[in-house]
Amino acid sequence: MNSSEEIAVSGMSAGRSAMRMGPAELVQAAAMARRFYLEGKSKIQIAEEFGVSRFKVARVLETALERDLVRIEIRVPAELDAERSDALRARYGLRHAVVVESPAEAEESPDPENLGEVAADLLGELVNEGDVLGLAWGRSTIHMAAALDRLPPCTVVQLTGVYDAGTAERGSVEAVRRAAQVSGGDAHPIYAPMLLPDAATAAALRNQTGIARAFEYFDKVTVACVSIGSWEPGISTVHDMLSDEERAHYASLGVAAEMSAHLFDAEGRRVGRDLGERCITVEADRLRRIPEVVAIAGGQRKAAAIDAVLRSGLVTSLVTDTSAADYLMTAGPTPRPALNRADPDGS
Repeated sequence: MNSSEEIAVSGMSAGRSAMRMGPAELVQAAAMARRFYLEGKSKIQIAEEFGVSRFKVARVLETALERDLVRIEIRVPAELDAERSDALRARYGLRHAVVVESPAEAEESPDPENLGEVAADLLGELVNEGDVLGLAWGRSTIHMAAALDRLPPCTVVQLTGVYDAGTAERGSVEAVRRAAQVSGGDAHPIYAPMLLPDAATAAALRNQTGIARAFEYFDKVTVACVSIGSWEPGISTVHDMLSDEERAHYASLGVAAEMSAHLFDAEGRRVGRDLGERCITVEADRLRRIPEVVAIAGGQRKAAAIDAVLRSGLVTSLVTDTSAADYLMTAGPTPRPALNRADPDGS
């Protein structure tokens, strides 16, 4: 039985409606319910034990529920919102959606730190021995890596350059090292900025031995962890790295969201593809081929950006919070399932 579910089976204290059953019926129903719900026995096994048909066992179990002889409670940790999680997963066709309660004091803040803690637990479930785990730059992925306390043996590779090469030891590089330390696997960090002044400089860096070695692992990544940014100061690292003129240019293209230096409009279509030529990052078509891409992003200020990236089909799973989830559940027309990952604009 799942540890998050509690089955309470009571006998004579089952309630006024259940007491209309005779004592023998109550005792037998309680015994059958205990066998079925707590001991995991099948209806056929119970029928054989009590000398009745399996159809009678089914009727008794149904009556036990109707008359409150059996109470089933489904419990998850208080910080997880199971109802919103399931609704969000269904709406976007995600493989996994985990919604965390938004801290009351941080409703306007993007990516509460508790998202990283929950994402760390989720990765502990998703990553298998021998996998290749890819980590992209992002504050939320850094929080996630810091919270990791279990991972099976796997290789860890950095999927993007860093926001500021001068902070690499405290950012993406350290996140990769931390994950590899927890898993006991090899680490392949990228010691380079995410955004370069021009395409030629970026191409030259990609050919450097250490960076090229990391890029060789991109096609082997089985689980990736990414962040999402909305197109505004302090929320998108790419936005903050560009000049005012460049920001205005990409804004004119309708950019609404950024993920791993890839830009998206509100419908999830990629825009401003020329920016990728200047960036050290995993290509969008490679991301699309990764079996599991987990995005960590939350907060009201990122909600529209999360919707845009989910509509792109690049993400298969999401860790978010209730403030973003409430927006996502009513954002525009129902999106196509994320697990149908064909590119809407042909890339």
